Amino acid sequence: MATSEAQLREKMTLFWHGHFACRLREPRFALLQHNTLRAHALGKFPDLLLAISKDPGMLQFLNNQQNRKQRPNENFARELLELFTLGRGHYTEQDIKEAARAFTGWSYNPQGEFVFRARQHDRGQKTFMGKRGNFGGEDILQMIVENPRTADFLTAKLYAFFVSDVPNPERIKDLSSYFYETGYDIPKLLEKIFRAKWFYGPDVVGTKIKSPIELLAGLQRQFDLTYADGRSPLVLQRALGQELFRPPNVSGWAGGRNWIDSSTLAFRLRIGPALLQEAALEVNLKPDDDTEPTAPRKRRQDGLRTVRAKADLSGLHQQMQEAKERELIEKLSQKLLQVPLQPETAALIQQHIPSGVAHADKVTLLTLRLLSLPEYQLC
Repeated sequence: MATSEAQLREKMTLFWHGHFACRLREPRFALLQHNTLRAHALGKFPDLLLAISKDPGMLQFLNNQQNRKQRPNENFARELLELFTLGRGHYTEQDIKEAARAFTGWSYNPQGEFVFRARQHDRGQKTFMGKRGNFGGEDILQMIVENPRTADFLTAKLYAFFVSDVPNPERIKDLSSYFYETGYDIPKLLEKIFRAKWFYGPDVVGTKIKSPIELLAGLQRQFDLTYADGRSPLVLQRALGQELFRPPNVSGWAGGRNWIDSSTLAFRLRIGPALLQEAALEVNLKPDDDTEPTAPRKRRQDGLRTVRAKADLSGLHQQMQEAKERELIEKLSQKLLQVPLQPETAALIQQHIPSGVAHADKVTLLTLRLLSLPEYQLC
């Protein structure tokens, strides 16, 4: 997200990573799943759904390798219906049981390749969502995407991710119908959202709280940040509550106001200024068995980490080179903030800038002040 030219694909990969949330211990499987999500991130949802349903990481995480005829395991079938497609309340317990039978025999080999184990598959008649037949896993997936409720569920989640945490039923209904009509074409749905006039309205712009990953990727991209230690981004993710490849559960990250509490907000406001000034940012992590991103060193308090980074502000200085002194705060706030800077806040910031400082130094000082504002946490 911080370095790629394919920004939308990376953002959608992040979305699907949270939607199909898996916490995998096997690095190879995590990489395979990540590549699958990226490859299908801007394709059609039925193709992505089939690919992720055959993904070894998903099958392992939801125990489908234990799903065999006469001994069905319902974990994958349950999450498929509840969290990945239809949403709670739009299926029955019997649908889960019958879907689980259809996915018996779906497994993988040690190389991370999908394997259909025919001897373990239940070939009996199954009744799923009012239809009866000798269904296999592919049949279940097809019936799921044929149900318009799947489009409703996915569209609502994409709306919350890109637009607002407050749902707008009329907009979502219109978008969902279009998504369904296009055969779940993800790029067409996103284009419809991004071309809508309301997407740029005051009720949308600057109303969402940046996720920790969006915050960190934005800082790294805007200011060409380079971390002194390759593990530092993991430490920051952990401290902020969103560690990639380690979602809290199969539901993924809750998002929205859940990103903010009294401690995380204070830490968020310190991150930008500290990293841009190459200051040592001390981070206290709670020890947490296998999720501890770095092992404690000898004679150091358990959980204490130091993060350092180097920023390059030359690009920003160049962009602001022609800006007059009285325009600086306005131009910088327009570039760095998604919400208008209140006049009283702008005046207060400028009061703390020493008189007589060089133009480039003033740009740097104003930038540090803007990054320490709550407004910088919004997108």
